Amino acid sequence: MRRATGVVIGGAALVAAAIAFGVHSIVRTAPGAEDFEGAGTGTVMVEITPGASAGEIAETLKHAGVVASAQSFVDEVVQRSKESSLHPGQYRLKRRMAASSALDLLLTPASRVIKRVTVPEGMRLADVLVTLANGSGIPLADFKKAVAEPDGLRLPAYAKGQVEGFLFPATYEIEPTATAGDVLRNMVVRFRAASQHVDLERLAAEQRLTPLEAVTMASIVQAEGGQDADYPKIARVMFNRLLRGGKLEMDSTVNYALRRHTLKVSEQDTKTASPYNTYAHGGLPPGPIGNPGEKALRAVLHPTSGDWYWFVTTDPGRRITKFTDKEAEFVKYREELNKNLGTN
Repeated sequence: MRRATGVVIGGAALVAAAIAFGVHSIVRTAPGAEDFEGAGTGTVMVEITPGASAGEIAETLKHAGVVASAQSFVDEVVQRSKESSLHPGQYRLKRRMAASSALDLLLTPASRVIKRVTVPEGMRLADVLVTLANGSGIPLADFKKAVAEPDGLRLPAYAKGQVEGFLFPATYEIEPTATAGDVLRNMVVRFRAASQHVDLERLAAEQRLTPLEAVTMASIVQAEGGQDADYPKIARVMFNRLLRGGKLEMDSTVNYALRRHTLKVSEQDTKTASPYNTYAHGGLPPGPIGNPGEKALRAVLHPTSGDWYWFVTTDPGRRITKFTDKEAEFVKYREELNKNLGTN
């Protein structure tokens, strides 16, 4: 416990001063089991390692100056039957605590030192890594290195080594000792759980898609925006275009190819040379263009029935999206969007 010991040494003067003033806080709860009184003072960071027994935790606390003796802490744990309630992590405790108070803090979630990072639905891989680095304090270079070695992330076999699309959007708790690989693996684990929850592999096959194609479609659905209720309709438009042999022609894929975010996609933009440009290439792009959430995945697996071939988010501010199977209405909706964007 080098980190905790460093903090304890820094507080040695306080302990010495207390003794000099005749403050005696040690009492005996049982022969050979010294214990402090009270809730303690100051701050000590203590790390509980995975798999540590109550006795090992007690020794860590004793070494850090939290409890007077390892035995007093073990006695408290056994008396309260909390052997299975102690979890690994880094905790903010105090110096010279009664064993009962130390156990109370270890059982209090607020004492656990963690960082929470929220990854929104649809965020692209490059942006996810920056968000994780900023929120966790782990260097961005570490995340990039972990992504460059995807075999260590436990991706599904059907991901074919692609990380984009498989870092599930959610709020994550990141321990101080976590590595970039640990964080990314946890996100893949969450994706696996979500994919099982929506029955991704079976239902993708029913839609005549591979799991990777389903995730790719879901990422486009997510990126095209609108309200949650629009997702199954956007998915239906995509299916209708694919079934009729048309190109997807999704602005979100062009933006992904150009590494930008905008509602204003020009004709010149749609000619960009990229396999992700669905204006220039038929079928689906080679992989996801972001990391979809569960609702977007469900939309692809359960698309709404309809003949729509076009949709336009005519009012992005209010997330109003209109669908049609008539080209004249589509043109009208595009004009409505341009008016709202001030590009007319």
